[in-house]
Amino acid sequence: MCREANGTQNCVPAETGLNVFAFVIYLPDPLGRFLDDLRRELVPHYNPHAHVSVLPPRPLAVDWRVASEQLHALTQSWQPFDIELTQVDIFPETKVIYLELGRGAPEMIAMHAALNERCLNFREPFDYHPHVTLAQEVPYSEVETLYGTACRRWQDYSGPRQFRAERAVFVQNTLPNCWVDLAAYSLGVPALK
Repeated sequence: MCREANGTQNCVPAETGLNVFAFVIYLPDPLGRFLDDLRRELVPHYNPHAHVSVLPPRPLAVDWRVASEQLHALTQSWQPFDIELTQVDIFPETKVIYLELGRGAPEMIAMHAALNERCLNFREPFDYHPHVTLAQEVPYSEVETLYGTACRRWQDYSGPRQFRAERAVFVQNTLPNCWVDLAAYSLGVPALK
């Protein structure tokens, strides 16, 4: 779902869609809301929706509905799992400030490997590292200051730091750099009795 900075939904015409897709797990509130507010504090021009990317942004060589069928088939066999956010860190190559995953990281890595196949396969510029982005594309001179602010806010946060990953969403980037939900998938298949 594309969200404006004030949290309202924005419907974007389909013709503005770009050939850039991702597969994400959104963070529930109050954790998601806290991280959205923190990201807006760090980088005011972003319209965030806190998430962990299972498949980072990539182009598709097929219609998105074909890729959606592949995602649906694979997510049915993937059981829900817990994700815990631990500490603020910085990727050295890109200077992206992010929250590290503790519990749930191995499942995210395995899920990424299982889904990054066939029509969803993409050679990513960096090794897959599941995380929640807090700030990116900021001037180099501001990285340390923003990192310090993010660390203080995260340390002061008293709400939940973990959540259950039960649902993932296939999203598409549109003009002007807005992400729109295309399809949602529940993880796991109910057990038969």
